[in-house]
Amino acid sequence: MATERIRIRTKLLGLSKVVHNAQFQVKTVLTLEPFDYVDLWLRRQHKDEALFYWRQARDFHRASIGLPMESAPLVLYYCFMNAAKALLASKGVTFNPHHGVGPHRMRGQNSKVVLSNEGIAIRPNGIVPALAGYFGEAEPSQTHSLEDVLYNLVFVHRTYCLSYPNKKERFLPLKNLAFVRDSDTNEVRFTADVVDDADWKFFRKQLPPEVTAAQGGSATINSIRTIVWASLDKPNEAELEDLRQLNEELRRVLHYINGAHTLWYLKSTGTYEIDRRPITLTLAAMHRLSEICRYKPSELRSFLDGQKNWLLSEFVAMAPAQFLDEIACEMTGHQIMIPNVRTPV
Repeated sequence: MATERIRIRTKLLGLSKVVHNAQFQVKTVLTLEPFDYVDLWLRRQHKDEALFYWRQARDFHRASIGLPMESAPLVLYYCFMNAAKALLASKGVTFNPHHGVGPHRMRGQNSKVVLSNEGIAIRPNGIVPALAGYFGEAEPSQTHSLEDVLYNLVFVHRTYCLSYPNKKERFLPLKNLAFVRDSDTNEVRFTADVVDDADWKFFRKQLPPEVTAAQGGSATINSIRTIVWASLDKPNEAELEDLRQLNEELRRVLHYINGAHTLWYLKSTGTYEIDRRPITLTLAAMHRLSEICRYKPSELRSFLDGQKNWLLSEFVAMAPAQFLDEIACEMTGHQIMIPNVRTPV
């Protein structure tokens, strides 16, 4: 079977960060931070309400810089909330302006303060459930522990597994991701190789239904579903729409870490899995931390003095760049990347 990567003229097409309506035909956007680019894009699209929310998010983000752990989650939550409102407004999604998330009682009166009994409840109406609806999340449970939410976020997963050494890794690191076309059948499928040091024997038994292990014993995954392109590099609009749909389906289980080089991971099945998008989970987790900052300073102190201090600190430190990148890509439909710096030759 002879395969080759699909492209639009000379642009090779790979997995998009965008979930809905990825604009594969647009060149990759290179910027050190997304605020200015998205601001310009919203003005050109005449999305005034979304622009207002986005500028508020930028102001809260600037105010959060340098704040200690005791205060940063409160300001960052309002940054995230307004960025989420900008996304929903830009997509024409009607939403209740309330948070849509709150505490869920999991801890007994004399129980120890730990992440596993710090509960989060998704409400029927508000910003968080509007995000869940936009992404078409199929998660049946509306309550989660903060510990489980962090376990389902790839950008802090390594920190999580070091903090909880008895938990199995959930995310399988990938390399060589591509959409390839079979020249005999014209079928296009997604394919990716597993990184060399991953526990492929374990993860192979935990693959989600969107992908399957390649035949022949190699540590490679392929998408179950395929689409058809009549040519390798000149897709029509219907073929591009099919690719968008395939990309959207795969993005339920393929998550990334933002950086100069995007790192992609497959989310495996298993216990403690939450079938929600990272944007929704990150917003819900930051809301819970912001409430603890406001209303339960003694509980916050227990977390900061406890063994999981590093995990919470890493979440607060890494979430802004990751969350805002995901929002910016989703809002514009564009692949936004941090530019590499070329060294002189």
